[in-house]
Amino acid sequence: MSKLGTLGARLHHGEIGYDFVKNRKIWYGISILITITAIVGLTVRGLHMGIEFQGGAVFTTPKNMSVSVSTAEGYAEDASGHDAIVQKLGDGSLRIQVAGIDTKTSDTIKDRLADDLKVDGEKINAELVGPSWGEQIANKAWQGLGIFLLLVVIYLAIAFEWRMALAAFVALIHDITITVGIYALVGFEVTPGTVIGLLTILGYSLYDTVVVFDSLKEQTRDITKQTRWTYSEIANRSINSTLVRSINTTVVALLPVAGLLFIGGGVLGAGMLNDISLSLFVGLAAGAYSSIFIATPLVADLKEREPAMKSLKKRVLAKRAQGGDPDDGQDAPVSDDGLDDEPADVAAAVVGPRNQPASRARGRGRPSGKRR
Repeated sequence: MSKLGTLGARLHHGEIGYDFVKNRKIWYGISILITITAIVGLTVRGLHMGIEFQGGAVFTTPKNMSVSVSTAEGYAEDASGHDAIVQKLGDGSLRIQVAGIDTKTSDTIKDRLADDLKVDGEKINAELVGPSWGEQIANKAWQGLGIFLLLVVIYLAIAFEWRMALAAFVALIHDITITVGIYALVGFEVTPGTVIGLLTILGYSLYDTVVVFDSLKEQTRDITKQTRWTYSEIANRSINSTLVRSINTTVVALLPVAGLLFIGGGVLGAGMLNDISLSLFVGLAAGAYSSIFIATPLVADLKEREPAMKSLKKRVLAKRAQGGDPDDGQDAPVSDDGLDDEPADVAAAVVGPRNQPASRARGRGRPSGKRR
């Protein structure tokens, strides 16, 4: 078995682990700091909205243009008086975007571009994009996001409980805020692809969170019938038991997205990939972080406020103060078979594998093998 596989098995059985819940104030502080930075960046720099949201014109030149992207960008900015975005397509043609212009202005810019690029003006395709179309996309995106969050909260409240639904909601808002803030700081253009990427990362973030919540739900079933572990300790074990799975899922998802972002957009210059790949990359990383460091510790904080969990914590701490070993089974109900009457899932996932004593009747009644 590989080292990672061995580590995952040891984490799952509770043989080793890191106390994520105990250090939750550190993670909260880090998240608050990152979130404030993202909000400041969003406030100061703002989002660089694409032409779909601002309106403008898109000019596409003939194939196999020998003019460089930087030169064409200078021509377009001189002709329009606005910032221009130029992309070189796979067939060698140039795609020139100029925001904030109307039909009359686009005709003039088209003629100027034809003269500067030394091509026939009839061969330059000009498409006008109205800002109302982008506004409709933004409104539909906000509606979709609101409906998604509402359905998520309702589902988690029914499948788990309202505390887990609230924690998952906070984690999703955390991921969206960080992703949008990174967009503002980096200055990448916000396009419909960005909106698609933002909506996509919510599913990935929610997946990791639900995996941990499902493990936590199973391990805390009938938790008040035992005096070994507090809710926070079992929550921490749930994170550790699913940690390797979350890391593997995130890494596998990040690798192709990183290829799109750094190789496709950075090395090969396919800038049109940046809008969706950046949102996916940042969102996937933030989602994995929030499911481990934010959502589950927040659930533990909320649950520890319950009277039943407070009473359980007092009993656990009192037992330990009296010298009781959390693993010795003292003060726990005993079933007819002599084993602790503790939830099976808690015993298996929290305590770990039990060492069964050798049977005293082993070998009784068997022939000794000696001849008489």
